[in-house]
Amino acid sequence: MSTRSNPLEELERFFERMSRQFDDTRMWDPSGSLGRLSSEIGTMAIDLVDRDDEFVATVDMPGFDRDEIDVRVTDHELRIEAEHEETLDEEEEGRYIRRERRRESADRSIRLPENVNTDNVKATMKNGVLTITLPKLEAEEARGIEIEDAS
Repeated sequence: MSTRSNPLEELERFFERMSRQFDDTRMWDPSGSLGRLSSEIGTMAIDLVDRDDEFVATVDMPGFDRDEIDVRVTDHELRIEAEHEETLDEEEEGRYIRRERRRESADRSIRLPENVNTDNVKATMKNGVLTITLPKLEAEEARGIEIEDAS
């Protein structure tokens, strides 16, 4: 009589092997394809909308609190940096089977298409979404220059 193997057990072993291999490859050289993938996870997606007299940037920041985010603006650039570190409660300390919660950081700079009034920039955060309102700098009206005689 032949014994048949359980296909679900084989599938479970396959996924365990794949998981172990993936965990091992995460430590490879960052210039490799998996290194690029892990670095892309740390970047943030930004939507920038032009609303006539202002720009509005919307940034997904899941897992970050507002006090962990630093927003800086110059006339032509918006820079966002965020850093988050999981702390362990004494009750949670012990022998981990798997630990994936750790320090996370992200940063991003984008060039703004026009000068902005850096004194009136406002930022709000709700449900992990950062919204930055950047009022445009009003262009000065052209004024006539009288040409003098050089003699």
